[in-house]
This record gives sequence, structure tokens and C-alpha cells, in this order.
Amino acid sequence: MSQSSAPSTLPVATATGGVPADLTARLRALRDGLLTGLVERDVAIRLALIAALAGEHLLMVGPPGTAKSLVARRLHLAFDQASYFERLLTRFTVPEELFGPLSIKGLEEDRYERLTSSYLPTASIAFLDEIFKANSAILNALLTLLNEREFDNGTKRERAPLIAVVGASNELPEGEELDALFDRFLLRLHVGPVSKAGFPTLLGLRGEPTPGTVAALRLTAADLVAVQGAAQAVAVPDDVVALLCDLRDWCIAEGVEVSDRRWRKVVKLLQVSALTNGRQAVSIWDCWLLQHCLWNEPETHQKLYDWYAARVGASAAMDPSRLTKIVVSWEGRLKQDQESRSQARDAQGHQPLYQGVNGYPTTNVHGHRQAMRGNDKLYLAPATC
Repeated sequence: MSQSSAPSTLPVATATGGVPADLTARLRALRDGLLTGLVERDVAIRLALIAALAGEHLLMVGPPGTAKSLVARRLHLAFDQASYFERLLTRFTVPEELFGPLSIKGLEEDRYERLTSSYLPTASIAFLDEIFKANSAILNALLTLLNEREFDNGTKRERAPLIAVVGASNELPEGEELDALFDRFLLRLHVGPVSKAGFPTLLGLRGEPTPGTVAALRLTAADLVAVQGAAQAVAVPDDVVALLCDLRDWCIAEGVEVSDRRWRKVVKLLQVSALTNGRQAVSIWDCWLLQHCLWNEPETHQKLYDWYAARVGASAAMDPSRLTKIVVSWEGRLKQDQESRSQARDAQGHQPLYQGVNGYPTTNVHGHRQAMRGNDKLYLAPATC
């Protein structure tokens, strides 16, 4: 897979709100760089990037060996001076493995504190494999970290630099105690093996190439703050609101549970999507992301996409049935005008129009035209003596 050319230095020009003026082009180049050596993982990289930019998390569900951890490592490369944490969870995983060991010195001083350096509470990007194996001993602290970006360390609540967590699992969660953890992942993607069409490309890969142009494009903490701040000013038009209202009704009818908090996060995600695509208003096309935000079971994903695809172009201001009536009406008027034998008139509707010698319409009632009989021109007979 070829890499897009990218600038060697970070842009210095800024747009309104402190967002880089060439943010869209920069993100595209960054995305293309992150895709180096990956086969059929374009959607995964896109969702990971938009999740991080919006301050949300991505969950990938699929069998082992489908590059889920590699997507997380590539996402880490997209950010400047970002720390990375990765861990495989099991039923026997203890809090020390995620949050750091207890401080012996703290215990001697009657303080219950953890040494969090190089562990999840100090990570910028994290990959948690088999995340639904998390047990009750670590679940509450994990939920707080994912949602509030804070970690309770002894008597202190510490701010975590967490940008995004990429979670992975071979299966969906079982048990109500994991529902809250599942809900923390706004974006969800089912990842399967490479298709038959992409398999030859996969066989042609050698080693694990590292993106060469990503370093010059990395996003900073200031970039994230600017994007999330500017996204709040992105407009959400009536047609998008109408689509979301209709989708909520559909979810209720289909038994798809979506919390009010999740709907609010969806709107924020759509605003970030519009902003990073260079627009100041959310578009119906940004709503393509909805299929990856609202499913609780992989089968629902296809239903969501079909629902969206059937409604692209529909809006509150223009009902499709009304548009059909207008088209039929105009087609009828056009046919009527074409078949009309009444006298044509000028643009003001006053002077009658005639066909001139040159073939163009004219209001001139006088003019000469050769008389014809069939294809033969007619001439007057010569005068007699």
C-alpha cells in the first residue's frame, strides 16, 4: 500500500478557534501513513482516529489474529509525546497489573497509594485485550478512568492523560455487571479476517513496516483541545436532528437500547467529524458513523446501515414523498407545453413569436421565405409578352 506524501513540518497557520488551517489534509495524510502495511483495516483506523479526536473509545470485536492490537499501536503513533499501555485481561487479572503496585513507603506511612507510572492511569493511548474479562476488583476504577479520565489513588483523585482506549474482545459481554463497561465504548466495530479479494495482498506483506511519514504529522495535546473546543460551535441542522429523532424511534421499535448519554455523545462525535472534514455544520454524510455507535449485537449493525442508506438525502425541510409529487407535476407541465399548439409568446408573454428564416424565434411578422413543394423550390413563371 502506497503512502501519501506529507509535509515535513507541522503547519503553523491556524483557522478559527485555533484549529490548524490544513487539519483535514493533515489527518488524511496521517491516516494514510497509519495504514501502511495494513490490509482491509481502513475503517478501523478511521474509527480509532475519530474516537481519539472526540475523546471517546473504540471497541473491536472479532477473532484473534485480526490486527486489533496493531490498530491500537498505530493509533499511538498518531500522537506526539503520548505514552502507551497494553495488557491482556483474564479472570485472574489483579488491580496491580493495570493500575500499578501499592507503594510500600505509602503503606509504612498509613497511606494506600499506587505507583502508577508506566501503568494505565498515566497512559495516553491504551489497548486492553479481552476487556470483558475484567473482574469486579478492577471494574469500578476502570469505569471512572474511561469516563471521567480520573483515577482514585488513595485519598487523592488524580487526573489521567488518557486520550483513548482501544478495547478488544473475541465475544460480547455476558452479565449485567459488564453493561456499563460496554456502554463506555461509543464506537464499536466487528473485525473479521481479511476477505478473499485482499488475501493475496496479505500474503505479499513482509515483516511489520513502521509508517515513515507519521512522525511529522503527529497531533499534540493542544491540537486535541482545539478540535474538541471548536467542535462545540459546529451547527447541527434540522435535517440531521430529524434523522436522529427518526432513528431513536426505530431503535425503540427494534428493541435497541440507547441511553440519553449515548445520544449526546453521538452528537459530539458528529460535530467532530464535520469539523475534521472542513465543515462548520454536521452533514447527513457524517451520520454514516451512526452504524458504528448504536449496535449492541453485530447483527444490528447491518440493520442500522440499511436504515441509514435508505434515508440518505431525506430531511425535515424536504419530505421525499413531497419531492416526488413536485417532479411528477413538473413532468406533466413539460409534456403539456411540448404538445401545446397555442401561439408561443416572448418572455414577457406579450408579443407572439414566429420562426425566422434562420430558424430562431422572432417577433417580426414580416419576412421572406422561399416557397417549397416537397423538396423542390417554387418559382414564378416568366412574364408573357
